[in-house]
Amino acid sequence: MANPIFSSLPMTVFEEMSGLARTLGAINLGQGFPEDAGPEAIRAKAADATLNGYNQYPPMAGLPGLRAAVAGHYARTQGLDLDPTSEITITSGATEALAAAFVGLIEPGDEVIVFQPLYDAYLPLIRRAGGVPKLVSLKPPHWRFDRAMLEAAFSERTKFLVLNNPNNPAGTVLPDEDLALLAELCVAHDVIAICDEVWEQVVFGAAKHRPLLAFPGMRERCVKIGSAGKMFGLTGWKVGFLCAAPELSHSLARAHQFLTFTTPPNLQTAVAWGLDNSQDWFRQMPRDLEASRDRLGAGLKREGFAVLPAQATYFLNLDLAASGIAEPDREFCLRSVKQAGVAAIPVSALYEEDVVRHIVRLCFSKRDATLDAAVERLAKARDLSVAGN
Repeated sequence: MANPIFSSLPMTVFEEMSGLARTLGAINLGQGFPEDAGPEAIRAKAADATLNGYNQYPPMAGLPGLRAAVAGHYARTQGLDLDPTSEITITSGATEALAAAFVGLIEPGDEVIVFQPLYDAYLPLIRRAGGVPKLVSLKPPHWRFDRAMLEAAFSERTKFLVLNNPNNPAGTVLPDEDLALLAELCVAHDVIAICDEVWEQVVFGAAKHRPLLAFPGMRERCVKIGSAGKMFGLTGWKVGFLCAAPELSHSLARAHQFLTFTTPPNLQTAVAWGLDNSQDWFRQMPRDLEASRDRLGAGLKREGFAVLPAQATYFLNLDLAASGIAEPDREFCLRSVKQAGVAAIPVSALYEEDVVRHIVRLCFSKRDATLDAAVERLAKARDLSVAGN
């Protein structure tokens, strides 16, 4: 018999829009992946490890060299002191890390605070683990929460909080005062925070990412999740990091062993080398992406679109209503991919309730020529939308 938690779910909006882009030959600014091939030296390490290295089961928790490299990277970049043997587990991507965290920690009936718009895997995974989501809605253009919103969400039933920072799709990086407020309430209510921090290296300008785990009282009650795919622009590699205090890590690893068990050793070897030898990449990659963000944003503004700020990630957002477009975001995105030849993501698909329907997410991790062509096509989509209304 089909499981109702999953069988009733629609296709993800990312697969829907990417599928339409493939079928129609449209430019894909929907799904978040770069056009660039990624760092050649790291890819060469993976190829060499495949041809000349070990290709059998690696340790369930990850290669010792990669676990040490993750600890070293976070010590250098975020000032964290993580024990690679007891506080780090390597997973087959960050989504698997999230699944391990939810399945390994949530008990049936536990209330889980989740901020929306959200990564669409959160809710089905939380519910499959028996959790009860408590949604907090963030709204454009600032996408901020405040004390009143949080105090209304926390209760004696709250056991977990899911935080995506830097945030996709908002492109925001939480300031210290917001993180301190979250830490204060998590400690006061004895809540564990599951922190999806996959965009931690993709931060622009003066913005600075700080992990919630580093705030007072959070060292023993925080799960930190990272992604090599996002760090190196190799989204298909699916190598994730689960970081938490030993007691939490034990539960996370027990869940991981029954999900994917382990992760390809050649990719682990290459990522370990990359974390230890890619300081130039980590400096230059955000600058290059920031230039792409600015190119796409400037082009869209010239065409009359209202563009929201983006401090991080591969994404910026269009405000349709402020751009003079009355059409809801999903209808605009379908018109855009089918009639103008460019795929985008309607942010309404990333809400479950109290839905915002006038924001469209665009991926800017593309070549200049792709971005320029996309601007022309989006202008055509706007004209078609205005004419149709």
